[in-house]
Amino acid sequence: MKKLLVLIMVVAMLFVVACSSNEQGVANEPVKESKANNEVVKTESDEPVVIRMAVKDLSPSNETHQAYIQRIEEGLAAKGTFVDIDIIEMPQGNYAENLGLMLLGGDVPDIIYFQGGDEQMANQGLLEDLTPYINESEVVKNSLLDYQKERVANYPYLLWIKPIANKVPVVRTDFLNNMETSEALLNDPTIDNYYAFFEEMAEKNATYAFTAPGKLLEIDTIFNNAFGVTGQWVDVDGEYVYGKVTDMERNKLEFYAKLYADGLLDPEYLTKAWDTKEQVFYSNEVGVISGTSGKVIDIYDGNMIAANGEDSHLTVLPPAKGVAQGYNPISVLKETRGLAISSISENKDLAWDIIEFLASDEGQYIDRLGFEGEQYNIVDGKIELTDAMSNWFAFFFEVPTWKPEMEMTSPLLGPASMDSLAMAEQYYVPDTAVTIPVEYAPQLDAISNLYNEFSADVITGKISIDEWDNFLNDWYAQGGQEITDYVNSILK
Repeated sequence: MKKLLVLIMVVAMLFVVACSSNEQGVANEPVKESKANNEVVKTESDEPVVIRMAVKDLSPSNETHQAYIQRIEEGLAAKGTFVDIDIIEMPQGNYAENLGLMLLGGDVPDIIYFQGGDEQMANQGLLEDLTPYINESEVVKNSLLDYQKERVANYPYLLWIKPIANKVPVVRTDFLNNMETSEALLNDPTIDNYYAFFEEMAEKNATYAFTAPGKLLEIDTIFNNAFGVTGQWVDVDGEYVYGKVTDMERNKLEFYAKLYADGLLDPEYLTKAWDTKEQVFYSNEVGVISGTSGKVIDIYDGNMIAANGEDSHLTVLPPAKGVAQGYNPISVLKETRGLAISSISENKDLAWDIIEFLASDEGQYIDRLGFEGEQYNIVDGKIELTDAMSNWFAFFFEVPTWKPEMEMTSPLLGPASMDSLAMAEQYYVPDTAVTIPVEYAPQLDAISNLYNEFSADVITGKISIDEWDNFLNDWYAQGGQEITDYVNSILK
């Protein structure tokens, strides 16, 4: 009944919007365009339409952001699309929570960047199905990778065009070159060869071989597949079992406990945050960390060179090889973040024009390179990047196939970063993730907390891995059995 009422309200709002647009004679009028000296000239009838956007990292009070948005508007105007992009000033704090409060309060922008919380809006019919726009597009349709096409097919409300992003391990190249175990690791990265490499790392170059910011995601990307934890749900003798309660997970946790006991895993990993993790890496207290492939690895590389010299540039390490080989499995259920269009927007087509432009060559030129005279200069007809480029992030898309028409004197990303993107694609593994209905949320919380506590206690030696069976009994009793039964009914 509640969902029906929401849908009735949405339909009513759309009816009011349609009537309002026709009365004003704006939404249905074609945009007029006149050109002089190859420049678009706005006439009185070309008044830009206001398109409101909520975006996590853009603020209307930031002069750089204002200038950036103006360039997007000018690029659109050159194509005959006249818009005034109104970026909403979001409160400080948790973006997803603040966005949710704004939307539930009835303030729904035309374009919304989500980083969580989108499903609630989609379930209420407040997000537009992007499938028709993508199918008719000239740019976005050809910019999506195969796994992104699967995500859009499964959940057509969010769009986020980026290369495959995964956690990848990196090490100082000079450390790698002075170790006897490096060749074996790179040629045959078995679990045993990884252990030997970590052991020599702690003997020669660093206090500890590896650290992570609190949870296991950044070490799991090395070892999960090797131990056989190949997805969120693993087929065990014809039944799907949650990966974290398989015998393979037990073996992996026992291995992590050995790393900890032998002084190879940072004993403070549970209390590390992302910044303290990086700090101990640059100061060589830790020899290996994992970071997100692409720009993040580029930043790690630049910071390491600044702290320790040119020879300390980074090398990306492969995932361990065993039962299988790959970095963290990647879900194709849906995008975890991205742009959405409000279903009650009066200007959905114009909102899509903005999204399409951001994925175009012109949009990528603006988003990826920043500002001439700041992030880059044009020297002898070539693009020359400045040091300021190291701190520039694309606000929106990073189309994997995009390259500027003008020659660049140096690549947009450094060798380590490019290697990380290539290896993330090489070692891509699709996940067996399943969307769990909201009614199971209490059980999910309970079993997640149970696993986190148990795994931390095993790794740090507070309890023995021999308590595994007791953990399993508790896990299934606290909701794991219900969720397992549900998943098996879906995946079979």
